[in-house]
Amino acid sequence: MGESLIQVRHLKKYFHTPAGLLHAVDDLSFDIQKGSTLGVVGESGCGKSTLGRTLLCLDPPTEGEILFEGQNLAKLKKKEMKAVRPKIQMVFQDPYSSLNGRMTVQQLILEPLLVNKLCKSKEEAYRRVEEIMDTVGLAKRLISAYPHELDGGRRQRIGIARALILNPQFVVCDEPVSALDVSIQAQILNLLMDLQEEMGLTYLFITHDLSVVRHISDEIMVMYLGKCVEKAEAKEIFRNPLHPYTKALLASIPIPSVESCHKQRELIKGEVTSPVNPKPGCRFAVRCPFAKEECHRGEIPLQEVTPGHQVACLWAGNLPEGRGENKV
Repeated sequence: MGESLIQVRHLKKYFHTPAGLLHAVDDLSFDIQKGSTLGVVGESGCGKSTLGRTLLCLDPPTEGEILFEGQNLAKLKKKEMKAVRPKIQMVFQDPYSSLNGRMTVQQLILEPLLVNKLCKSKEEAYRRVEEIMDTVGLAKRLISAYPHELDGGRRQRIGIARALILNPQFVVCDEPVSALDVSIQAQILNLLMDLQEEMGLTYLFITHDLSVVRHISDEIMVMYLGKCVEKAEAKEIFRNPLHPYTKALLASIPIPSVESCHKQRELIKGEVTSPVNPKPGCRFAVRCPFAKEECHRGEIPLQEVTPGHQVACLWAGNLPEGRGENKV
């Protein structure tokens, strides 16, 4: 195991609602190794994006520790956080709404440098803008263009350039390819992987696309209603899923073969429980075909069943075969 760049301990993020406390992120603990990618997957509403924003303290955590280079980001004052901010950046999901439509490509990429006062002269700043445009594959002829004049792929490259121009160490990628065409998705994914190798970046990669997360991740964490239900190396998750929810997610991946057209898929049945004032027990239990009375009694902790493979299920490894098998 390498050196941990990010260490998260008992992280919680709750929101007050008229009905009570919404548990968006509930007691997560994990490490992200320097230079690696942790993929976070789960269906919409499971807390993936909230986790990403909370890690960067864009939304302050309710409880817990976020350790970066030995500093607990959750406890830093505003001035201290400003000094750390260039080292931790985010690539947002929507490449259009995340950009100011009144600014040119040059102004958009230049803005982080000006805000953080990282250049001694205008000439140095403009030179760095041209360098990062070349790095992310933006033609110099687009330097005076506006976001509405560009396609989704180029807009997302602007977002990546804005994050990387500060030479960060940790980048949260919040579904950076979900709004793009499939061919453009591949270009952006390959770009992110190339930049990671060149610059030694560490990623938290949030997505609901399992084929994407398998392509880019070293480790995968599966979330369900604010909880981590399974975490392991990417190859291990796809080879040996243990949690019923993970098995169901993998079973939903389309298989490009004639035989798979006639194969009946098992669907997750039942209603998603409310994340507001959740009851004790496994939050997937009401939809789990293997749930028993013990699953509703109390919290199910993550347990390491094999080296590096953690799962929050009382019956992990003892479930019927066949659910979730997918040769992708």
